[in-house]
Amino acid sequence: MELQSLLFQQIKEKIPAHLSVVDEISELLEISYDSAYRRIRGEKALSMGELSKVSQHFGISVDALFNIKSNNVVFNHLPIIPPEFGVREWLKIILSVLKRIQLSSVNEIIYAAKDPPIFQYFQFPEIAAFKMFFWEKTLFQFPQHANKKFAIRDYDEEVKSIGEQILTASLKIPTTEIWNEDTFNITFKQIEHYWVSGLFEKKEDIRILCDKLYVWIEHIKKQAELGFKFLYGTEPRGVENTYRFYENEVVLNDNTVYIETDKFTATYLTYNVLSLLVTTDKAFCKGVESYLKGILKESILISSVNAKERNRFFNRLLEKIDNFRSALD
Repeated sequence: MELQSLLFQQIKEKIPAHLSVVDEISELLEISYDSAYRRIRGEKALSMGELSKVSQHFGISVDALFNIKSNNVVFNHLPIIPPEFGVREWLKIILSVLKRIQLSSVNEIIYAAKDPPIFQYFQFPEIAAFKMFFWEKTLFQFPQHANKKFAIRDYDEEVKSIGEQILTASLKIPTTEIWNEDTFNITFKQIEHYWVSGLFEKKEDIRILCDKLYVWIEHIKKQAELGFKFLYGTEPRGVENTYRFYENEVVLNDNTVYIETDKFTATYLTYNVLSLLVTTDKAFCKGVESYLKGILKESILISSVNAKERNRFFNRLLEKIDNFRSALD
């Protein structure tokens, strides 16, 4: 019954705060509220069938629960499969995760950024609009974009609203980001590809994107300088040393995200650019944490300190945008 209590404690940590464990268990096992309460309180043992159903549904490793040593790790699988599960649904999951992290008194995100972290895009709706369109049209070939070209004005209002909530939540969470020059180059190359391929509806939108990219990079640089994140266009306010920005020149990042709170740890692995594999397996997460902290030792901290290296890194990115502007002209 101690293990059953631990199982339900892990479930409470996994589900969003607004959901009820009793409701979830009652619906999943097709039992009454009273029966669900008895299992949660440890008055009635779960059957093997119920244990299997509950552990699979909530992505909890039975091996870990029973302290069985094995090489098996349980992952939740969240693939982008249009139209069943698209970018909008993917963003909603990210928002729910950030809200869970916020509820913890101690929290941190370490982000090995192959692409700029998703919440960074929403500082500027124009950049977010391009990324969403690129992902849906070019990567996942959403049928509604088959014959469309990109236009900033077509930015989905619901996606914009979710993105703003993601940004607001992320600003309050201490974050360590590991970048290299290629982290920015990916987005820049995507814009260049659309320009060469004639996939912009209006040339003016390319110029607007270049202007926003320039200001965006300057804003990230300012956040790194101050050591905290803040909303663009507002007075800089935050807690020092809650935004740590590292440059790494020796390892290619892979968008691994490690989350640690006083309530849970989790690792998010990406594949096919956006699709997610998520685990809270303690041994696996510990290994990821150890790896990322090893990478940090081989990286250069350019937030709060090291102004020379910080200016060198960001000035190279700004120079790329200037050169592209000249090519447009």
